[in-house]
Amino acid sequence: MRKTNIVDWETITNFVVDSFVGYGIPREDAIICADVLLESDKRGIESHGCNRFKPIYLDRIKAGIQNPVTNFEIIKETETTAVVDGHHGMGQVIGYKAMTMAIEKAKKYGMGMVVVRNSCHYGIAGYYTSMAAKAGCIGMTGTNARPTVAPTFGVEGAFGTNPFTLSVPTDEAFDFNFDCATSTIQNGALEYYDRMGHEVPKGTLVGSDGNAIEGMAGDALKAIAKGEAALCPVGGIGEKLGGHKGYGFAMFVELLCAVLQDGHYGKALTGKGANGEKVPFRLGHFFIAIDTDHFLGEDVCRKKAGDIIREVRSAKKAPDAERIYTAGEKEYEIGLARHAGIPINESVQKEFIAVRDELGLNYKFPFED
Repeated sequence: MRKTNIVDWETITNFVVDSFVGYGIPREDAIICADVLLESDKRGIESHGCNRFKPIYLDRIKAGIQNPVTNFEIIKETETTAVVDGHHGMGQVIGYKAMTMAIEKAKKYGMGMVVVRNSCHYGIAGYYTSMAAKAGCIGMTGTNARPTVAPTFGVEGAFGTNPFTLSVPTDEAFDFNFDCATSTIQNGALEYYDRMGHEVPKGTLVGSDGNAIEGMAGDALKAIAKGEAALCPVGGIGEKLGGHKGYGFAMFVELLCAVLQDGHYGKALTGKGANGEKVPFRLGHFFIAIDTDHFLGEDVCRKKAGDIIREVRSAKKAPDAERIYTAGEKEYEIGLARHAGIPINESVQKEFIAVRDELGLNYKFPFED
């Protein structure tokens, strides 16, 4: 029988959950972590799904810089706000609990905002804003990250890819869900390109000489690690194509991820100590929920939002374009297409087998002989 790289949802979900449990994560939390991780693959965002399962989460737990048991400590709380310390626990668990708290506050008081310090990578930001939209709220979130992006007119990483993510409930089959980094490309995408042997898209990185970096993604990642290159903010190098705009949005996210919670920022987020040793990343996040029922109602909001995006999609198209999309639409359609499961590339296949054998789990994957 011919091998396939498609793994069905039941198998992949159970395997990821059991693996997380095997690394010390409580099962209830492991289910949350797996749901966030696989939602990324379900939406076609391979850069933040199974490709990061082992290197970003399991390896960091093994290295002792991420805690499998999450201590979600509320430092300060009011009716509409909260400050949380995640104590280097699982970012997905911290994000899920923080957005749940923001939504609960919004449902009661109209708006809720929760800020977090000392967290870890929390997966795709759009997962949390989708939580808000499903509850009839407008959702916003952002996270800072290790400094790999250069400010406009700079050539070294000073802040992270810093996604600024927004969701608005609509009356369509999918909500408006705008989820992207404030850099031209994110580190996870470069890591995915490296696995696939792809080159760096032109105009996404700047070298120490101020010129654009080209070549293989693996070489670009090495140059970033050595401080010889940095990612560009949305808009690219300089101001001519609006690089300063992406820079401004990135800094807004950096500020909201540090100033309200007295968190770490910039070069304190490298994951390395004074002697080059591995240390926790100490990331910050923010979560905002705005309840539509506290305005003119969820039904009115969903209908109006749907009308707006439908009108935009009906705009005159370019001669070679089949259709116009709105944020969240492509991801929704990819999810429908992947009803049978998700594709697992050869590099991740090897990682799955290694984790399975390490933990002694009883799984037989369809890509094995």
